[in-house]
Amino acid sequence: MLEQGTISIHTENIFPIIKKSLYSDHQIFLRELVSNAVDAIQKLKMVSRAGDYTGDIGEPEIVIAIDKDNKTLSISDNGIGMTADEVKKYINQVAFSSAEEFIHKYQGKSDQPIIGHFGLGFYSSFMVAQKVEIDTLSYQEGAQAVHWSCDGSPAFTLDESSRTTRGTTITLTLQGEEEEFLESARIKNLVKTYCDFMPVPIKLDGEVVNKQKAPWRESPNNLTKEDYLEFYRYLYPFQEEPLLWVHLNTDYPFIINGILYFPKMRPDVDVTKGQIKLFCNQVFVSDNCEEIIPQFLMPMRGVIDSTDIPLNVSRSALQGDRTVKRIGDYIAKKVGDRLKELFRDNREQYTSIWKDLGTFVKFGVLNDDKFKKQIEDIIIFRTTKAIANVESGVENSETPSVQVQSSEDDAWQDVTPTPNSPQSTDTINHVSTQSPYTTLKEYLERNKERHENRVFYSTDEASQATYIELHKNQGLEVLFMDSFIDTHFINFLEREYNDVKFTRVDSDLDNTLLDKDKAQEIVDPKTNKTRSESIKELFEKSLNKPKVNIRTEALKSDDPQGTPPAMVLLPEILRRLREMNAMMTQQTAEFPEDHILLVNTAHPLIQNLAHLSQGSIIQEDSESPTDQLVKMICQHVYDLALMTQKGFDADGMKSFVERSNEVLTKLTEQASK
Repeated sequence: MLEQGTISIHTENIFPIIKKSLYSDHQIFLRELVSNAVDAIQKLKMVSRAGDYTGDIGEPEIVIAIDKDNKTLSISDNGIGMTADEVKKYINQVAFSSAEEFIHKYQGKSDQPIIGHFGLGFYSSFMVAQKVEIDTLSYQEGAQAVHWSCDGSPAFTLDESSRTTRGTTITLTLQGEEEEFLESARIKNLVKTYCDFMPVPIKLDGEVVNKQKAPWRESPNNLTKEDYLEFYRYLYPFQEEPLLWVHLNTDYPFIINGILYFPKMRPDVDVTKGQIKLFCNQVFVSDNCEEIIPQFLMPMRGVIDSTDIPLNVSRSALQGDRTVKRIGDYIAKKVGDRLKELFRDNREQYTSIWKDLGTFVKFGVLNDDKFKKQIEDIIIFRTTKAIANVESGVENSETPSVQVQSSEDDAWQDVTPTPNSPQSTDTINHVSTQSPYTTLKEYLERNKERHENRVFYSTDEASQATYIELHKNQGLEVLFMDSFIDTHFINFLEREYNDVKFTRVDSDLDNTLLDKDKAQEIVDPKTNKTRSESIKELFEKSLNKPKVNIRTEALKSDDPQGTPPAMVLLPEILRRLREMNAMMTQQTAEFPEDHILLVNTAHPLIQNLAHLSQGSIIQEDSESPTDQLVKMICQHVYDLALMTQKGFDADGMKSFVERSNEVLTKLTEQASK
């Protein structure tokens, strides 16, 4: 061994790093200095409760003062103050956190936590100041006020001060490029951003500029429904009222306080970006909770406050470890518990908000296996089936209930205001549910006699209305899976229920919808062809589209005129493959040329068309007027069926309108003869 010793760190080298690189944003200095001032006030309360200080602590306050002439910004508190020895210990020794030492000495003496942990916050002031001064007077009897000054170099001066009031004032002489912090409006904005919920009044120009009260730190029993709503409006102004909320308040297995809201979903909401604000001891840290909150809960809004979330030294980012993952799982579980209870205890309200809530739930099921197992039985779908006690909708005056995690036994405590409580004087109005909802298990159980383990579904109620009505008329229940996430969710359901077949209403027709006897009726003894065969040949010739597969079937109905004359069908597997390919190539799924045209032989229009075709006069080298009309009507029937599946482009719509006008002209000509 050649040599053994300790590595020395020179302040000349580390100080510029602290000044320029410790924090990613210069404005953070105000948060750090105000946090230190709050700590000083909390420390005074703690020593007073411990009996180490018997004087009057007075009304706590923090005062921010601006002197534009001298280019100074000062932050003053009436807290515990410091002696000369404490200044040497806590200021001159970089990264020696007085907060940590104080907490150990006065553990349990305050209901408000000490904010600081790292001991570096004070030095953030050098990011914006060319000179920093401290004037402080300790609470200790007979203490001498001291003045500390530093110009950003390792050198400092420590002298006696003429200060006569207990507390500390930090004065920053700002650098030339940082004079924006001499504007009152700028400072007010920073206080609102970072210090709004700190539990001490912060004054600027004689006015208190922070709210102080942090609702998430309050007991839920002390908060009314309007308190929750007012807090939401404050955090997210000009937004619609939230659907419901969850108040987290626990100290086991983590210390977490917070209020999470389920917002009404809007088309312009980016569900991949977080909306939850992260606090640490009521100090705003970040709008970025991606590392804490599971991805599927990103659209939620509100506040999470925890000292157990590991932050880096600047509190600007999370330090990755297993604790963050466990906290995220914990929050997801509590959200799931809340949803399950609402489903169990107030299904009408649960149903009324499902249109917005379903996105959260389905996205969570797709991305979190634990959450899936927790809530898979409460996923609901709108259905065509009239279900007793549901189809009439819900009352408009449902109050969003509140569930709170208690700290004693890890159980949920119901603090929902009762009808007679003062908290229930106002209610949130929810839009009544116009259609019934059902779980998949309920659907399968209800229909096992008619079509066991088969699910008929619709992805677009408007364009698929004809197909939906056809199923309803024959007593077949259809589920609506029409949200943007349902394309992926159907695939998930098929993996979960591998014995269940999902069939979109326009992919094929169940035998229940067809009248096979009519379809086989022989109408031409000369050719021995059935009516369906003749009609098929007629459409194949008229359309001249080899890739369109013409099928002729008689749709079962008591009113054939009320059924569609023709329908375009897209086979389920082929359609899904095309959609998947489009998604992988990030292109729009084009309507396939290969598809099925099902012609309804029971419809009066089709029967009249067949009769008209048989009665046409054969002419040499040209089509008869009747043949021309028949051909045009076949094309028109096809166009009408195609319109339920896709919209026409400009050229297609122009051709459709021209053909329609031509058909009507010829029909009126024949009618007038």
